Amino acid sequence: MKWIISLLIMTALLASCESPLQAPAKESNDEQSSEDELDGNKQDSQGSSVDENKSNDTTSTQLLDQPKTVVDQLESPWDIVKNGEEFYITERAGTIVHFDGESAERQSLQLEREVASGQGEEGLLGMVLDPDDEEKAYIYHTYQTADGLFNRIVAIELDDRKWKETGVLVDEIPGGRIHDGGRLAIGPNGYLFATTGDAGNDQLSQDTDSLAGKILRMNLDGSIPDDQPFKGSLVYSYGHRNPQGLTWNENGELYSSEHGSSAYDEINHIEPGNNYGWPVIRGDETEKNMKAPTIHSGEETWAPSGSAFDDSGNLLVTGLAGQSLYRFDVESGNEEVLLENHGRLRDILVANGEIYVLTNNTDGRGNPDESDDLLLKIAE
Repeated sequence: MKWIISLLIMTALLASCESPLQAPAKESNDEQSSEDELDGNKQDSQGSSVDENKSNDTTSTQLLDQPKTVVDQLESPWDIVKNGEEFYITERAGTIVHFDGESAERQSLQLEREVASGQGEEGLLGMVLDPDDEEKAYIYHTYQTADGLFNRIVAIELDDRKWKETGVLVDEIPGGRIHDGGRLAIGPNGYLFATTGDAGNDQLSQDTDSLAGKILRMNLDGSIPDDQPFKGSLVYSYGHRNPQGLTWNENGELYSSEHGSSAYDEINHIEPGNNYGWPVIRGDETEKNMKAPTIHSGEETWAPSGSAFDDSGNLLVTGLAGQSLYRFDVESGNEEVLLENHGRLRDILVANGEIYVLTNNTDGRGNPDESDDLLLKIAE
């Protein structure tokens, strides 16, 4: 069934009793980052969005000639979650958009600490549903204190179309206007993983006593697994700048996509206890006891965010500055563009042979159309 659903703001607000949200102002960052850059403008989405010179063969998944709009009028969206025919989409200002296959509404969050969402990268970021209860979930969000910005991971539960905090898994993750990480994912063995950024302080990435610039692993109650590489610590890997993608291949191997500094974005094969080098090495540079990336962008930038393996075993990664969906062969390093002309792409979801991407043009760094932002279906 072809879905072309408009997320009508007033209808959603009446359904969820929410007040109107204001679009974030355009950011002026103190530090240049691969995510900050704009490599070209969004083009007319009515034209073909798939490079005609590239193969559309994804083994068991067929790319659509023209992407289908599933939901529009999203505001600074960040993460896509799918449960059956339903979607949940986080928006950085602190709301969760629910789409039931026919209509969409904004659902509010009731948290012990208010979501901090300003002109930077902070806000409501990652979300993942509890594998045993579809009305429970985990979120990653930024909050403000007198001492500055921090991030936390909390459990939430759906109650009368509102999400309410039920527990804190991790608190006081260093945060900032830039480099907050934010991706959550539950791995094949049932552990919860989270990416954290260096919060603009690159020295924290090499400090295994800090939660910044890391990939964390925990039980679903926030406790520390017995087989962690650093005893008594949630740290699973370190030496990261601003990782925002987490995904596993069919062999259960973990890969992450990570923002470089204006260039040298990375795809990393994550193994427990490894040091991925930031800020000491980048690109093909080497240093004892540090891991170079599996793939990097060299002097160019993708500004990679969400990532997922497709049915043929290739890694799909969304690009913000690159404004494209990239497909990588992690064995050979080959790269190709599958989708472009829709502006900044924030997240990707592969589910049952279908592929969805989330645009991110309303965050103050893009060039939004009246319908932005969009959840697009690009393959089935």
